[in-house]
Amino acid sequence: MPTQSSSTSLNRRKKYLLYIAQNYSYAILRPLQAAILARGDDVKWFVHGDEVNQSYFEEGEQRLGSVEEVIAYQPDAVFVPGNIVPDFIPGLKVQVFHGFNAGKVSDKRGHFNIRGFFDLYCTQGENTTLPFLQLAQRHQHFSIAETGWPAIDPLYNYTPVVNAKSTVLLCSTFSRNFTCAPHLFEQVKRLSETGRWNWLVQFHPKMDKAIVDQYKGIQNEHLTFVETDNVLPLLQKADVMVCDTSSVLIMFLLLGKPVVTFKTARPKDYLLDFDNPTELEQHIETALTHPEPLMTKIAEYKQQTHPYEDGKSAERVLAAVDERLAGLHKPAKRKPLNLLRRFKIRKQFNYWKL
Repeated sequence: MPTQSSSTSLNRRKKYLLYIAQNYSYAILRPLQAAILARGDDVKWFVHGDEVNQSYFEEGEQRLGSVEEVIAYQPDAVFVPGNIVPDFIPGLKVQVFHGFNAGKVSDKRGHFNIRGFFDLYCTQGENTTLPFLQLAQRHQHFSIAETGWPAIDPLYNYTPVVNAKSTVLLCSTFSRNFTCAPHLFEQVKRLSETGRWNWLVQFHPKMDKAIVDQYKGIQNEHLTFVETDNVLPLLQKADVMVCDTSSVLIMFLLLGKPVVTFKTARPKDYLLDFDNPTELEQHIETALTHPEPLMTKIAEYKQQTHPYEDGKSAERVLAAVDERLAGLHKPAKRKPLNLLRRFKIRKQFNYWKL
């Protein structure tokens, strides 16, 4: 139990920082912002890098413009949907992830890579919690709390509708080794021109511009290319997704909807995977029939990956932070010095104060 003095200090209005380095971070962090404001606490944003489109900020969202302002703000906790966070920013460093583990890279380099920056990892479900608990036991310098992923709190807040014409959502990662976009272009173009289904196309913000321009060039009354920082409304609207190895397919599965994948890196029994572009149409047709064996596997996957459908993962994250700030679940060791990584980050920011 915290002491009386620490308990009193934790009852004050807390300050939180939302650290953003990619456009997709807006949608990930806004549910946390809403939960913080509902508590009556204070929250501010800090942007790092040129890849963030600051026109996406909404009215009333408060930004800090420099490292000096961030340090003066003295946040209690920093929420990061990415792999790194500067050590010189004050506060508990909380990893909330930029997506689910889609298997695009090995565990040693990807989702389960421990870089030594974070105090607390907020995991999404059993298949991320168990590996991170093992990592926490090995490294002993961070703690774990299974909270669900705040980014998809709004995912369940909608009323399903039956589309007059089935809607297909095409999503693709930018990686040349995994993207389906260039391989399926001719088939998507042909199918959209038939008018059989409505198409929505949305790509990772780092997608090759030439591919983006290709798909923009085939827009018609049945195909719309969507540029957005919030993919959730698209997931809610679509009946089936066509994808590759992008983690966005996991969010679609969590709605209990079928996903057709082209040469995914890790074929699973809850996906309809194929490797010949000419088979795209028949796989979409199969997905739209909701075959019972497939839907059973999707339900099992949902339970292992993200069992929370209450839209309250942000509140669970804040509760986990409260416990760490109160001195609970403190790791046995301090974080590693990480000197080379810290130097590289300070060089990026041109910040050398100690």
